[in-house]
Amino acid sequence: MRLKNKILTSNGLVLVLSGMVIVWALVNIISLGQASDAILRENYRSISAAIGMRQSMDQQKTILLQVRYEEPDQPLHENLRKLDALFIEWLARAKDNITISGEAEIVEKISDRYSAYREEVALWLSVDKDTSPLPRQGEIRSLCTDLLELNESIMYEASNQARVLSNRAFISTLVITAISLLFVFFFSLLLAERIVKPIYKISEASRRLSQGDYSAKVDVGSKDELGTLAEEFNAMALQLGNYHELNIEQIVSEKNKADTIISGIEDGLVVFDKELVVISINPAALKIFNADPLNTLGSDCEDLCGSVPLCSIIRESVHQDPLNGLPEEERILVIQNPNGEPRHYQYTLSPIRGKRKIASGILLLLRNITRMKELEDLKSEFVMAASHELKTPLTSLGMSIDLLYERLMNSEDEMERDLISTAREEIFYMKSLTEDLLELSRLESGRIEIDQERVEVNSLFEYIESIFRKQAEEKQIKLSRTVHQGAEFLDGDMNKVTWVLSNLVSNALRYISDKGMIKISAAKIGFNIHISVEDDGQGIPPEYQSRIFQKFSQIRGRKSGGSGLGLAICKEIIRAHGGTIWVESQQGQGSIFTFTLPLSN
Repeated sequence: MRLKNKILTSNGLVLVLSGMVIVWALVNIISLGQASDAILRENYRSISAAIGMRQSMDQQKTILLQVRYEEPDQPLHENLRKLDALFIEWLARAKDNITISGEAEIVEKISDRYSAYREEVALWLSVDKDTSPLPRQGEIRSLCTDLLELNESIMYEASNQARVLSNRAFISTLVITAISLLFVFFFSLLLAERIVKPIYKISEASRRLSQGDYSAKVDVGSKDELGTLAEEFNAMALQLGNYHELNIEQIVSEKNKADTIISGIEDGLVVFDKELVVISINPAALKIFNADPLNTLGSDCEDLCGSVPLCSIIRESVHQDPLNGLPEEERILVIQNPNGEPRHYQYTLSPIRGKRKIASGILLLLRNITRMKELEDLKSEFVMAASHELKTPLTSLGMSIDLLYERLMNSEDEMERDLISTAREEIFYMKSLTEDLLELSRLESGRIEIDQERVEVNSLFEYIESIFRKQAEEKQIKLSRTVHQGAEFLDGDMNKVTWVLSNLVSNALRYISDKGMIKISAAKIGFNIHISVEDDGQGIPPEYQSRIFQKFSQIRGRKSGGSGLGLAICKEIIRAHGGTIWVESQQGQGSIFTFTLPLSN
């Protein structure tokens, strides 16, 4: 039977039992009504007739006494006749309503006695007033009282029977109602048990399934909707079990593969949760931090890194990306190996985010760049030494070339003039390159001195504008400057800041088309001043934007006419001031070079 039919059957049974109780109550009510009607119909009329006849006798007695002791008059006789007619009427009603045993005899006696009474009254009124009809009148009244008492006694007995019938009806209705309620209660319990028991089984199986017991099954046995639900649940549990087994195998396989890959990575790799607790680490990282493999997992970042200033940066990376825009050369850590030798590592932090983009951990990658750092230092030392050694001979060679240039400028041989001019330009380029290399070497080694002073930004911009005004006019380029409120003064080395700004404007002029635009601006942001050089030139390809501040870096396919050291020197000068320099560019839409300097108080 379907679950719907079971519920309808139970409700129908309740309705049937309720109907039976209602019908039984109506039958008892009708029986009580009939009993009450019988009492009224059988006794009330006789009682009324008996009372009426007795009252008539009493009134006739009063009139007869008046006639006896007073002079008779016409109104008394008239009233006596009316009362006689009234008595006859009540007597007729009594005769018409004889319904109980003994009532007919009393009524017959009343009729006989009243007939004799009427004759005595007539004789007494006309002839002999010494013979009184009053005794007969008293006898008739007594018979009327007997009739009244007989009907009252029968009426009382009928009332007692009606009361008994009422009590019996009440008790029987109460019993039937109680039996019906008990039957409905136990039937409802049985039906509820049959409905809820499968639901309990499904609920228990669901709980086991949620805990990972994919062998959970539901055995209902019924063919209703709950049985269908149990079959569907069993099918779902079977599919989930199969999927779980397949997924577990795949997860284990992927985990083993990932562990193998991580273990084989030569770079150090550490995974932290959002509380900066180590949840995974590869052998390379254990070696870098000289950590114990048994005690590292579950330890804090400070326990692993020790005195290395890295945990605060990792903590910030859980909620944001502090490395965004930070150059690679600034993400360097120096960690001593067990022998006390310093090792240089470049770190990368990658937040691990879940499905809702909420950070659940962070990945730390450490790449050993000690050899690269040593090579870079050797290269810088070599460049500095070579530049220093080349400076003196280049100066002498330049002086000699200048003397030859002055002598040959008036020569008639055009080839000689061209050769000496070319040699003079190349010597000038070599001297400029040597100076740039020496300057960059001093900046990188930290041997440069920064003469901090209060610089007026407007004056700085006016000076730059005056330097490049002629070049801008030749190419019909609009050169503008803007100093926002609060950015009027900065702290820095006037000469070096001027060198940086002039280098950026010079680069913009070199790569911008005719009738273009260059805008120099300064704005206060926090405790720094942001100075920007914006142009609407060719722009910088994305793959070069992170490399243009490196030494000898140039965009392929473009004629620069420079050494590739200008932006590298700019970066080192700004770093020496405690600032940062970066570029924002879209190819074909121009570039914006921005650097920061401290705000002057």
